[in-house]
Amino acid sequence: MKENRQLRWAVLGAGVIANEMAQALRAMGRTLDAVGSRTYEKAAAFAETYGVKKVYADYHQMFTDPDIDAIYLTTPHNTHMAYLEQALSQGKHVLCEKSITLNSAELDRAMKLAEEHHVVLAEAMTIYHMPLYRVLRERLASGELGKVNLIQLNFGSFKDYDMSNRFFNRDLAGGAMLDIGVYALSLARLFLDSSPDQVKSFVRKAPTGVDESAVLSMMNREGQLVSATLSLHSKQPKRAVISCERGYIEIMEYPRADEAVIVDAAAGARETVRAGETARALVYELEDMEAAVRGEGDMSLSCTADVMELMTALRREWGVSYPEEA
Repeated sequence: MKENRQLRWAVLGAGVIANEMAQALRAMGRTLDAVGSRTYEKAAAFAETYGVKKVYADYHQMFTDPDIDAIYLTTPHNTHMAYLEQALSQGKHVLCEKSITLNSAELDRAMKLAEEHHVVLAEAMTIYHMPLYRVLRERLASGELGKVNLIQLNFGSFKDYDMSNRFFNRDLAGGAMLDIGVYALSLARLFLDSSPDQVKSFVRKAPTGVDESAVLSMMNREGQLVSATLSLHSKQPKRAVISCERGYIEIMEYPRADEAVIVDAAAGARETVRAGETARALVYELEDMEAAVRGEGDMSLSCTADVMELMTALRREWGVSYPEEA
């Protein structure tokens, strides 16, 4: 659909991300058009807070609502595929929270549906939309730092072993890989020439059998290396270091980073680079999505597909699966 008018958005879910999405539209001078949730009362309260025009008595109605162009899926990732099939088959554009699906087979099906129905499907991966990363890629493309040789990534938080919450609950597709590993691998893929084809890993599992912590070592055909340490039971900084021939880039809080430090190894000079604003992360996602629908931008899933393939292979190697994959 190529058109200049603003998209009419519905959001499925009324949790933290849905609140951020409504606030992002407000920052754009817009109002969310509709909201649906498994609990009507929760959706109604959300609508009152943000002045949402329509609350669905049955959230499935958003998939066939002729007054809705695009849907933001903010529900747990083990629910995504069922909703993607309904939304895409009805000609709705979809921006879907990470991880976009559970595995590569699901993503392949979703991508085919989007192509068949001529709609835009994208993962709400902030790393792909934050202005900082566009600036950093331009700096690397200039050649001033030389080739990217090594990317080191940390992401960790300490979650209590409450096996009923989504972090460790197998029935809710818990585990470090789909929850936080997707960020680390997405950043790595963004700065690599190609996806890694050699992967080694160690994993420690939670009592429920999902991956609690993992260490990954990867290399692609160009010889670029990636080292990533992930944990849901150990505190770590959200830190990324992109090491090149003549310097390196350090990024803190990288999922929504708006600042990085570039270090010139020869001169020892440190340059702070700033672009965008962390608080506007979802604004950038929505703007890019709407540009893609107008035919003025690219929400390609090529990086998303590469990351999903890596995550699927790692979980298969670890013996970590979910009921939906049985």
